[in-house]
Amino acid sequence: MHRKRQFQSSIVSTISWAAIILSAAALAMLPAWAQNSVPPTAVQAAKMPQFASRLAHPGQAVSPANASRAVRPPKLRASSRSSSQACSQKQARWLQDDDTLYSNGPTNGTTDAWTINFGFVVSDSFPIPAGGATITGASFAMWLIEGDTLESAQLSITSGINGGTSYFNQTVSFAQYGCSANQYGYDVCTDATSFNSPALAAGTYWLNLQNAVTAEGEPVYWDENSGPSSASESSVGTIPSESFTILGNASTTTTTTGNSCMPEQYGNFSVIHDFNGTDGTGPSGVAIDGAGNLYGPAGTQGGAGTVFKLAEAGSDWLLSTLYNFLGGANGSSPEGVIVGQNEILYGGANGGTQNCSSGGYCGLIFGLRPAPTACLTGSCSWMENVPYRFTGTTDAYQGGGLVSDQAGNLYGVSGAGGAQQQGAVFELSPSIGGWMETILYSFTGGSDGGGPTTLLVGNDGNLYGMAESDGAYGYGVVFRLMPSENSWTESVLYNIPTGQYGTSDPHSLIQDSAGNLYGIYQYPGCCDSATGLIFMLSPSGGNWVFTELHHGNENLDGNDVFPNMTLDAAGNLWGTESVDVGCINPEAFGYIFVLARGNGWEYSTPVAWDYTYFPTGGALAWDAHGNLYGTTSSCGTNNQGTVWEFSP
Repeated sequence: MHRKRQFQSSIVSTISWAAIILSAAALAMLPAWAQNSVPPTAVQAAKMPQFASRLAHPGQAVSPANASRAVRPPKLRASSRSSSQACSQKQARWLQDDDTLYSNGPTNGTTDAWTINFGFVVSDSFPIPAGGATITGASFAMWLIEGDTLESAQLSITSGINGGTSYFNQTVSFAQYGCSANQYGYDVCTDATSFNSPALAAGTYWLNLQNAVTAEGEPVYWDENSGPSSASESSVGTIPSESFTILGNASTTTTTTGNSCMPEQYGNFSVIHDFNGTDGTGPSGVAIDGAGNLYGPAGTQGGAGTVFKLAEAGSDWLLSTLYNFLGGANGSSPEGVIVGQNEILYGGANGGTQNCSSGGYCGLIFGLRPAPTACLTGSCSWMENVPYRFTGTTDAYQGGGLVSDQAGNLYGVSGAGGAQQQGAVFELSPSIGGWMETILYSFTGGSDGGGPTTLLVGNDGNLYGMAESDGAYGYGVVFRLMPSENSWTESVLYNIPTGQYGTSDPHSLIQDSAGNLYGIYQYPGCCDSATGLIFMLSPSGGNWVFTELHHGNENLDGNDVFPNMTLDAAGNLWGTESVDVGCINPEAFGYIFVLARGNGWEYSTPVAWDYTYFPTGGALAWDAHGNLYGTTSSCGTNNQGTVWEFSP
């Protein structure tokens, strides 16, 4: 982290003369990338002193014939266990299996490569054959500064160049191997990832990479090989295509190799709505009102997203679309919603002011309420109002994760906004003239943590939350904000000791009536995988006592994590668990778990599926009868996602 800041500081000092010499008009005439501290290609970077000094052979030409003279082993993260190398080797063998859907040609490694972090997006087209297919993984050729490793990147599959209909959009992790030096002094490595897309129909799609994270915080570049794919870069436009391979299988009835989706009915578990793409796709969590109606956000094929309502009608559930977002400044990609005062729905979305990173939108908070006229059809659209549009990166940029208090104030978190752009907690207060925003706390990225992810209003009126970075160990903190005169004071209640792929992914913070806090984070397990951990923090004599309640199987060659969690009326913890095992021919397992309060915390799984994919996520909700509701991002009869119900 310190090296990254020094690197960014050196770049700022190197280019600061430009701000003195050039006028604003002259800057406007420069290409878009010239206003970024990192150029779009690796060869351009190699000619700049601040990058050349980090390369293995700065300024020294090496012929392509000798570029592979120093083949290096995979560079493993310091947090990884020794067995992670074995998993990387398994990943390499898996990539050689006969499950290639598309290959854009071999690694070139000597011509050029294109940046996929620092605000740049690189898109390449690829075909899905007749009959459709499910993608299970991909490999890429990447150029990295010597000693660095690609840990994660945002990978999306869309109908257009980084836009249109989104079929998959997640941050994925990578196994890195087979590195060798090229004539510019970069390490050219193979980076592989496994994931599960929804079933894709035959046609042409776009694979987009951006927001890459490396162990050293350096730029990473996607190897150019001029294969048959069409390609584009966000600041340049059309470019030569890149080196990559798409893996998958032609079966559209499974979403993980050898594993089925969870069934529509299983004991006391049932799917109450199957999305079909027209009414939404990929829902993420639900909220519930006093009448038992369910609300949530979803994507839309070819659209900007929607908020839906599910109302019980006899033995059935009826879905109505409350609002279709218009895209652009008007909003898109809504996140989880909450039910506020007067049954108004609030949430965060992209859009608003176009004044943020790389000219992107800063985000907004939306509110949805019924129209003032009576709805005569039972399925009427709601009206949108926008309580607040974030103004810039030092505001609560892309804020969300909303919670509310009894007075109707809204609170939320921004992962990268605030005065230091290390994250912020904000408040929105209703007033006669509109909503007023206040930044309650801006994280510094030091011992106080950085990148807040979740927030709650405590029983005592204080705010409690979790952050995913920095703190004493660099993996985030559990924090408290207390009002103090005209400001809020932060206290760190617990320093998260370890994380996976550079983050501990802390989430699902909740509080019981006694003031105990519960949450989830992840730590490294076997073979470079992630293991979830459920904990409790109890107040005691002015301190907070940490207790581990349960963790996943840390000996798996795969992940055992807990996507979400909630409390029932008796104080028991309920949540979902997702397990994927194996670098080769992965197997999936899905659970609904309970940690029952008693003389200890007894873990059990009332719903357990072997060899079954359960892609749950987002908020869970209880109704007044003790039924639990949640969503899956895919699966269902149309493989577009579901809303499910479980009756304990």
